[in-house]
Order: sequence, then structure tokens, then C-alpha cells
Amino acid sequence: MLAVHDLEITVGARTLMSGVNFRVADGDKIGLVGRNGAGKTTMTKVLAGEGVPSGGTIDRGGEIGYLPQDPRTGDPEMTARTRILDARGLGEARDQMLKAGEAMAEAATDAERDRAMKAYGRADDRFHALGGYAAEAEAAAISSNLALPDRILDQPLKTLSGGQRRRIELARILFSGADTMLLDEPTNHLDADSVSWLREFLKGYSGGLIVISHDVELVGETVNRVFYLDANRQAIDIYNMGWKHYLRQREADEERRKKERANIEKKATVLQQQAAKFGAKATKATAAHQMQRRAEKMLSGLEDVRQADRVAKLRFPTPAPCGRTPLRASNLSKSYGSLEIFASVDLAIDRGSRVVILGLNGAGKTTLLRMLAGVDDPDTGQIEPGHGLKIGYYAQEHETLDVGRSVLQNMVSVSSHLTETEARKVLGSFLFTGDDVHKAAGVLSGGEKTRLALAMLVVSSANVLLLDEPTNNLDPASREQILDALSHYEGSVVLVSHDEGAVEALHPERVLIMPDGVEDHWNPDYADLIAMN
Repeated sequence: MLAVHDLEITVGARTLMSGVNFRVADGDKIGLVGRNGAGKTTMTKVLAGEGVPSGGTIDRGGEIGYLPQDPRTGDPEMTARTRILDARGLGEARDQMLKAGEAMAEAATDAERDRAMKAYGRADDRFHALGGYAAEAEAAAISSNLALPDRILDQPLKTLSGGQRRRIELARILFSGADTMLLDEPTNHLDADSVSWLREFLKGYSGGLIVISHDVELVGETVNRVFYLDANRQAIDIYNMGWKHYLRQREADEERRKKERANIEKKATVLQQQAAKFGAKATKATAAHQMQRRAEKMLSGLEDVRQADRVAKLRFPTPAPCGRTPLRASNLSKSYGSLEIFASVDLAIDRGSRVVILGLNGAGKTTLLRMLAGVDDPDTGQIEPGHGLKIGYYAQEHETLDVGRSVLQNMVSVSSHLTETEARKVLGSFLFTGDDVHKAAGVLSGGEKTRLALAMLVVSSANVLLLDEPTNNLDPASREQILDALSHYEGSVVLVSHDEGAVEALHPERVLIMPDGVEDHWNPDYADLIAMN
């Protein structure tokens, strides 16, 4: 249970919300919606206790399960299985049992064996008291449905990709039995089968739920209340209804507000006209000034509304000149310990070519892009840069951002010829205005980080774009901008995406199937594999 009283949240000089009151009880399944940058991610952090409100109180009853957009928790040496099981304390007990079992097998004396047997008995008692093998089977079932097989569960966290880490944290929360779950974009990095399973899981969940998601089907089928975060009014509109009814009500509310805005504009115009008439007469100059000020105040409020409705205007860079084949890779392989991710992968990226990489989760798609970008080294093989190569890399976990630097500093860092004024101009088109450019990249929401990373690509003059899930965390209007920009880009593109619309906008010529590295000409039959990859 969550009870929020007079909540106020500010970021720097900007107030995201104030005077907010609501309760989340068992059975409340809330869709938290609003434009990118409105403060949804910041709000869930505060509700989870990972941020401090500027005012008001939050009463938390029971356990909270919080899935951030970029989870970095857990001992990197810990196995994924232990991380999940530890949501109920089972992981540590299981590890102690395994350690004691090994000690019994290796004991050189009866005394050592007796100590190991006692340690095993204590760990076994604790393991069964916490749910035992039935609970372990439950965790395994959840993991399997999130495309986390045993080979991944038995790996240390440090060897896993960002998408795998995120699915581990989601599995941990779903297994935890938390009384209230706060899930920020839970379908990121999930294939179609896992998304379908998650929808059914959340429909049957009996606790309280707040979910941020751009997956319309997930929200439409699971939520029974909608909280709309209005960045302009610094308030939350609460709709005690399901998603379809909310959309109809929201449309009606928007239509009413449009009429109100039109009425205000009409009144302001009349005031301005009257002020112009009065201004010609010295005896009425004061009245004219007052009318003009009142009209400006009315119109400034409308400008705030228009500002909040803006969408980032995106065009990928005009590519720098390059040779016929700016990037080539041969005989690439990657393993983690005894686990082979892929082997003998060859790829040639010609000037202007468009390639989509497909494969199941864990097939090495992100790892391959990181190698092509020069972030990771292959175990075998080599990357051969061609004449004039200039790579623009969009990482799904935003690793290209320096979280300790400001938005403006990140922009300037990617182009030595970019002036601060030019950087501000580009950032403004990506909705970073005023003091926003001085915010640290580390405090940005997922959608804001996406916009910043894309803005950095725009000024890079890259001729080969490596894009890893570029539409994640974006609202529908911003996503449409990305798809349009992708369709008009003249350089080479290598794309990894679960988004069928993104692949369609790319108009790919070739497809690379991972982990086998099989290359083929694109044909419509491959479209059926996109959501599954």
C-alpha cells in the first residue's frame, strides 16, 4: 500500500508536481502516463524510496518491488539464479547448501565432515523454511517465461548484457511476492512471448501496481486506473477507469481544453486590440498598458501548453564522405568462460547499406554491436575500419553518455567543432531548453537519455550508425520522429530492434541471424521474427 499526501517533486529549479494526493491499495493497477520528460521515472524513484520528495509525505505499507529503467544492483560476482532467489532469502541458503556439500565431499577428517554436515543441515532447514524446492521451481518458471534459461541463470551478473540484467531484476521482483510493484518500462528487452506472459501475470497479480509502459497492449489489458502526469500544470490527473475509457475521457478533456485555449486567445486578442486603440490617447495610456500586460499573461500560459506539446525534431546527420566499405568484420567470436555466445561471424558494411540483426535474446546481438563500435574486443577475429569511417553508436543502456557530465557537456564532447551556441540550438530541438542543459546526464529519465543520445548522434556526422533498440523509452510521437529520420538517413545503418515499425522504416537490404552469423538478403518472411528476437 502507498499513501501520498501533498507530494511535491522538484528537479533543480523545475517543479514536476505539487500538491499531489493519492492512494494505491491492493488490486489497484495504475498506468502512469505522460510525455517524455514529464517526470514519470523521477516520481517512481521517489515512491520507491530511492529519491527524496521536496515536500509532502509518502506512507509505504508492505514490501515494494521497484524495477528502474537501468538496474545496476546486485553483487556482480553473484550468479543470476542467486540474485533472483535472494528476493525471498533463498539464494544465500542455497549457496550455503552447495558450499557445505562440497566441503563434505572434500573433507579429509571425520571432524571436518561433521562440521560440514552440520552446516549443510542448518542451511537445508533455512532453505525449506523459506519455501524450499517449490519456491525454487517457481523462480525457475518465472525466469523461463522471461527467456532466462539455465545457462544464463548460472552465469555471474558481470557477464550478462544490459537486457539480460534487466530481465533478471524483473524476474526477481515478480518472484519476490512484493505487496506493491513499481515497474518502469518492464517490456524493454522482452520478446513477444515474454511480453504476452507478463501481461497475464500482471492481470492475475493481487497487489498494488504502478506501471510506466509504452506497450499499449500491456497497459490496455492490465490497468484499471490511469494517472496522467501533466508537466505543464505540475499536477496528476487521476482517472478511476480502465485504459479504453481513459482514452475516450482524455480525448474529451483535450477537446474541452482546446476550446478553453481558443476562448482565451480570442479574449487576449480583443484586449490587445483595445489596448492599441487606448494607447493612442494619453489619458488612457495606463489602461492600455494594463490591458496589454493582462493579454500577455493570458498568452504566456498558452505558450507553456504549446511548449509541453512539442516533439523532438529529429534528423540523423549528413554522413561524412567515406570509402565503398567503411566497416568490415571477420571471424568474430565471443565467449564468457565456457559459454560460447557466437563464433565465426563475418560482416561487411558497404556505404549506404542497411542491415538488421535478428536473433533470440542472449544470441549476442548487443555484444556484436559493441564490438563493431569498438567498445568491446572480440575473442578472435578483427574489425577493419575503411577509409573515412565515422561511427555513431546508440547503446540501449545509454553507455555512450557520461553520467557525471551535464547534458551540454555531453553534446560538446562528441564534436570538437561544435560551439556551445550550436549545441544549445540542437538541444533545443530535442526539448532541452534553459537550465535543462546543465542537468547531469545521470539524473535524466530513460526518455530524456534517449533524446540526448540521439541528439549526440545528430551532430556526429557519422556515416555508419549502430543502433541498439533506439525506440525504447519513447512516447509515440517521439518514436514517429525516429522512424521518419531513420527512413531518410543516407548513411549505413546496422539495427537491432524488437520494434517492427523501426525495421520497416529502415527498409533493410540484408539480415544477419545470430548467433550463427548467417547472412541473407532481406525478405518479408523475416518480419515475423522481429518481435521474437
